[in-house]
Amino acid sequence: MNTRFLPITLGFLIAGVSPLLRAADPIPDRPEKLQFPPLTYEPPRPSDYRVQLKAGPVAYVVPDRTLPLVNITVLIRCGSYLDPVGREGVAEVTGHLLVRGGVGDKSAEELEERLAFLAASLTSGVGGDSGSVNLNLLSKDLPEGLALMRAALTSPRFQSDRLELHRDQMIQGMKQRNDDSGSIHGMETVRLAYGTNFWTARMTTGASVQAITVDELRAYHRQWFHPGNFVVAASGDFDKAQLVERLEALFADWPFAGEMAPAVPSNIVMAPGGVYVVDKDVNQGRVTVMLPGVKRDHPDYPAVTVMNDILGGGGFTSRLMNRVRSDEGLAYGASSSFPGGVHYARAFQAGLSTKSRTVAYATRIVLDEINRITSGPVTDEELNTAKRSFVDSFPGTFDTRVKVASQFASDEFTGRFAQDPDYWKNWRTRIETVTRADVQRVAREHLHADRAVILVTGQKEEILKGHPDHPVKLEQLASGKVTQLPLRDPLTQEPVK
Repeated sequence: MNTRFLPITLGFLIAGVSPLLRAADPIPDRPEKLQFPPLTYEPPRPSDYRVQLKAGPVAYVVPDRTLPLVNITVLIRCGSYLDPVGREGVAEVTGHLLVRGGVGDKSAEELEERLAFLAASLTSGVGGDSGSVNLNLLSKDLPEGLALMRAALTSPRFQSDRLELHRDQMIQGMKQRNDDSGSIHGMETVRLAYGTNFWTARMTTGASVQAITVDELRAYHRQWFHPGNFVVAASGDFDKAQLVERLEALFADWPFAGEMAPAVPSNIVMAPGGVYVVDKDVNQGRVTVMLPGVKRDHPDYPAVTVMNDILGGGGFTSRLMNRVRSDEGLAYGASSSFPGGVHYARAFQAGLSTKSRTVAYATRIVLDEINRITSGPVTDEELNTAKRSFVDSFPGTFDTRVKVASQFASDEFTGRFAQDPDYWKNWRTRIETVTRADVQRVAREHLHADRAVILVTGQKEEILKGHPDHPVKLEQLASGKVTQLPLRDPLTQEPVK
């Protein structure tokens, strides 16, 4: 390396940079003192990508020439809420085997081999209130990929050996339900929050899974998997007009009629307020505090979102985390969620895990913080931090073309686009206009700690003792009423005596 001119070069660089350094503002001594210009960002418009296909579905078609890849997702109106009584698991097994059980003229093994050769992914699944089939592959292989996707949607094989394998896997998983207190706690949370007769509380059993037949899977598929129940998200390396033609062909001349899926039930019934305990021999107690929630189209939802962020949804900036973890050292974390339900009002939940003897004290802190946010205004700093966390992170909602297509297809699927086409355009304004008075008002209206449903899973005897340094008893949190919930048989879900 020739270094004869290095001093001269450095001299010129220093001379050129020095005026810039002198002109720059001094560096703040604290990161929170950093000042940034206002963020200028406008979200994409769904109407720019929305296509009503002649074959029936609405598709969101978003070209992206960055990489030679294409991603197509078909959302399906179906779910476990449509499971026949006594056949819980039909929807889940249908979704699992739709692709994994072979399609068209290809066995499961042949399909896996072909997808591996194409370096492609074709997956399927059905959850509680929706199903999906997803295709991801190189754009040059799109015609073959779409042919395989159509075969999955119209003629899945549901190989009996794959059904037997998945059935065995499901039953083995059920047998482990009571091994983990988190699994027990999660199932009982659903029952308490929405009612034992609500569809989300209908758990699969060994008998219901064993009774599932290939014929039942085919019947479920032919009943719900048709273009009238589809919404499509497509993004990637393609010409928009050409892809629309391919999608028309994908859904044309459907070989069976099917039915339009009924609305998802919303007949929730939350348990009466009080403390409910599941006795499980573990060294920590799990706690969830529940209250009735709201749907996402409720007028209070923007203010509820900000309020919850301050209370427990904002991680280390939230009150619950600071009190339970930072101040008291009772748990690794404490949080709350106040999700806006799509089909029904999803419950508010605040939760933590702590040592058995400190369960009552930690729960008392959660209830105290709920009361505090209802009884007095939040600070300007808390309000600003919460609003900035939503507004400043907003561009991440649409930072890839896959996200653009997926978000708009989801809005179409759940009815948000039909109800509020400008939802994303106005979302930040709705958050920005939330005031301290709004936060306190929605807290008062929606958070009534005295009516809370409190679920505790852990060593009942130790938990009821309380902690010698903190004279709080579990029964004091619910006017003396503590209800023990039985463990349930993992395969039958019947209470174990």
